[in-house]
Amino acid sequence: MVFLPLFLKLVGQPCLVVGGGAVAARRVALLRKAGGRVVVVAPEVNSDLAELAGRGDITHHARPFEAADLDNMKLVIAATNAVEINAEVSRIAQERSILVNVVDNPDLCSFVVPSILDRSPVLVAVTTGGASPVLARQLRTRMETMIP
Repeated sequence: MVFLPLFLKLVGQPCLVVGGGAVAARRVALLRKAGGRVVVVAPEVNSDLAELAGRGDITHHARPFEAADLDNMKLVIAATNAVEINAEVSRIAQERSILVNVVDNPDLCSFVVPSILDRSPVLVAVTTGGASPVLARQLRTRMETMIP
């Protein structure tokens, strides 16, 4: 077992997402659903993130990532399309003992985001440790039919 399954309480906790595209937007949605206070750092963001920032639902810093962006963060997700930026975010976060996920690169992660089935109050998470996200989604889909 490489990853210990945990459920984190993020209500009111500061969470950083580095990146402004569709993948970053999905991670932002997930963090917001869990109650996290989300900060996005990206020179540009997609329309979904721009709308959230415009409403004040997230904070957006329209610039490249800086190490200081990690100050006081509980969790960080690197979701850029630049391998070197994602690696830098991971390295600095791990040096500071901040939980970090680099999308599509489990070797740079201290946690992975599972495939989630939310039937509150029942919450089921399936992961393959990043090895096969498609399999995890297929298993979640099968469980959707079993849990009302």
